[in-house]
Formats: sequence, structure tokens, C-alpha cells
Amino acid sequence: MFTTVSQLIAKPVEHLMMTQMFDQSDYEYAESAFSWMQAQAAADDAIYQHTGKHLSDIEIKVLQGSWERKTYDDMAIEYGYSPEYLNKDVGNKLWRKLSAALAETVTKRNFQAALRRAWSNKNHLLIQNNLAIPAFPAETHLSFPEGLVPIDSPFYLERNGIESLCYETICKPGALIRIKAPKLMGKTSLMKRILTETHHHNYISVDLDFNSVDRNIVANLDKFLRWFCCQVGRQLKLENQLNDYWDTEILGSNDNCTVYFEEYLLPAIDTPVVLGLDNLDRLFTCSDVIEDFLGMLRSWHEKGKIYPIWEQLRLAIAHSTEVYIPLDMNQSPFNAGVPVELREFDKQQVIHLANIHGLEWSNIQVEELMNMVGGHPYLVRLAMYEVSSSHLTLERLLEDAPKEAGIYSNHLRGHLQLLQQRPKLAQAFQLVVKSPEPVELNSVQIYKLHSMGLVERQDNHVIPRCNLYRHYFQRVLG
Repeated sequence: MFTTVSQLIAKPVEHLMMTQMFDQSDYEYAESAFSWMQAQAAADDAIYQHTGKHLSDIEIKVLQGSWERKTYDDMAIEYGYSPEYLNKDVGNKLWRKLSAALAETVTKRNFQAALRRAWSNKNHLLIQNNLAIPAFPAETHLSFPEGLVPIDSPFYLERNGIESLCYETICKPGALIRIKAPKLMGKTSLMKRILTETHHHNYISVDLDFNSVDRNIVANLDKFLRWFCCQVGRQLKLENQLNDYWDTEILGSNDNCTVYFEEYLLPAIDTPVVLGLDNLDRLFTCSDVIEDFLGMLRSWHEKGKIYPIWEQLRLAIAHSTEVYIPLDMNQSPFNAGVPVELREFDKQQVIHLANIHGLEWSNIQVEELMNMVGGHPYLVRLAMYEVSSSHLTLERLLEDAPKEAGIYSNHLRGHLQLLQQRPKLAQAFQLVVKSPEPVELNSVQIYKLHSMGLVERQDNHVIPRCNLYRHYFQRVLG
């Protein structure tokens, strides 16, 4: 049976080996249509076999830009880096790594031919052994979409320059990045890529997830800030000196924490530190902690504009909702720094994701899925995982989607539980899902429902974010 190029590119190795074997005509057709995805796979596979490491995000950008015959100046404008950095720090090193991996001289001018030869040679061996031709390295498989998308995963899609903006911002003294989006939109995956990018600049990164903090710790400001300092110190591999710097008789908890950073942690290192604070909204219900902690973070950001020692500290914070408590405008970090709001995938991104899953969907099928779940990254990927794993047809998946038997039942029940804890908000959302027209709510209700990811705003009105939510909550809130 003849195999299309998109099937060669997208289908997992195991699936291809179970369903069909390649004949020589398949191979010759695929070889003549050597594509960017195959070139990327060939480069990544060669470098992984030689070094044990995959291509980095910025190396993939330079490789693709070169594939598209762009100059480093063109790439600099598109990606937000300097031409010198892309040329000398990324490009030259990439060509040297490929030269070593492929055992021939590789340059920006000839890399396409070199990768085609590598891809061709490997596939000849696979044909001889009656094995399927992989488009991605053999260790890349379909994985169930939950939580963090690994750094080297092909299933991570960049969002219209957001990554480049974050990478550029975090290199600035005293930087503050605020990542906001509903749950399962990719905040943690973006945060990990920001922290990984800092390693290319020889910065030190500290990764704190507030979901891991014990409840009794976040109930007390002093205990929480001591935990905070201890965790940062451990990741910086510094000895715990809290008892030597914590003065409870004279200084307050915020002051003690600031002193510990200013006089011990920051002077102990000679390179910028990027502090990634994920799931900050875990603290939002802790009224005795959150206001003081946020005020302290804002003060550190302001200090970074003035004092050299604080220029070393860069902050990246991620949260699903913003704290709805009165904060002094000059003390809140939510009106400072660079805001990053993650949006849903557009149609082209969903089509690309379908191709990676090996799904040859028509525009109509893509539109049917997006009509049900929009471009929500988790909801889209879960559907594609189930269909590509042959668990369901797309038609059956969409039919059952808003039902208890559907694949989204756990996700939907999670939202239902949150609404049941807020009866007035549940009543407001009931009006939204039952109305065929946009509904006007008060500003607090709009704000909270939008932060949960349940609605889209249209001026002063809202509509359900997708039909999945409309159909499910019409039933369960009725």
C-alpha cells in the first residue's frame, strides 16, 4: 500500500511497524520529497546519537530559518535576538556539532544536502531490515497530554513570538515576567523553557512550584518566607544561614527575607539568578501571606532598577487567576514588568498539531473539533491523543464530549466543583450557557469566569468559551 509523505513524517514508529511495512516505492517517493520536518528529525537524531542531547529551541529556530534561506539579520527580526548572537553563539556552534555528528563539514550553505544524505543513508538501512521509517528520533512517542510538555517534545507549539519576548526580557537586569492563563494552557511548559533558556547565558535558575508547599507553611507569613529562603538557598547550593540573618526582635518577616537575599544569597553568586515562581495562585486564599509577599516581590523588582546587587535577580511568575484583594497600585507586581497572556491555538496551529499526531484531518474535521473545544491546548491534544491511539473516532469523541462518558469528564467536573463552591458565580454562568446571545454580568463575575477559562469577553458581555462548556453546564447547572 502506498504511503503518503505526511504519514512518513507524522506517524509514530510503533504504529507504522504494527500497521504496515514500507516497500521501495514508498522510500523513493519520500526521498524525493525531503521536507523540513524530516531535516529537523535527521539533525536532531544525528546530534542526539553523537552527544546524547537534543537540539535546543533556539538551534531549531536557526536551523529552520536557514532551511527557509533566511539571513541571520532576517532571523534576528523574527526571533527577537541579535544577529551576532544567532550567528556566532548559535549558528556556528550548530554547524560544528552537525559536522562532528555527520562526520563531514557542514555549513549554513550545504547543511540541507548533508541532512538529506544522513536521512537517506539511515532509511536505506531501515528498508533493508524491513523496518518503518521514523520522522522523529526513535525515542519520540505519543504521550498522554498531562502537565508539563517536555523541553525536547515536538508537541510543544510556540505562541506567536511569546517565547522570544520572554527570552529577551529575562536577560534584562531586574526583569519581571508575569505569565497568566487558565489551567492547562501551557504556563508551566513556558516557564520551564524560560529557565532552560537562561542556561545558554550561564545564568542560574531557581524553580519553585507553590503547589508543593504544605498547608501549615502558607498559613503563617514568617514560616512561609523562611521556607521560601531555604528552598532558594538549596537550589543555589548554599548552606542554610537563616538563623544568623533572621532578626525577629527588630525586623518584620518581609524585611528579614529581603536582608537574607541582599546580604547572603545574592552576594554569594557572581551571575544573574532567574527565580521562577509557578502556581502563585496557590497562595491567593492565604490572606495573611499573599499581600505582604506580593508587595515584597514588587519592591525587589523596583530595587532591580536602582541597585546593582538586585539587578542580578530576575523574576518569572505564573498563575491561573489574579488575586482579587485590594492592593496598593505601587505594591502589586501585577501592574509591573512584562505581562504574558497565553492564548488558545489558532486553526493553523491545530492543523500542525494534528499532523504531528499522524492525523490526516480535513479542514472540516479540524473545524469540528475547534467548534467543540476551541483551541485550548490540553483539550485539543487530548482529543488527538485518543484518536491517534485508535481509542476513538473523532465523530464518536465529539458526540460524547460533553457527557459523563466522554474523555473530558474529569476536566469538566473540576470546573463544576469550583463553581459549586461559589453559588453566585455558578448562577451567573448558568445565565451565560443558557443564553444564545452574549450576556452582561458585573465586572467581578466576568473577571472570575474569564480567569477560570470558562468565558470569552465581548466588550462588557461574555459568551461560553466553547461549546463543550455550553453543552455540559447547560445540563449540570440546570
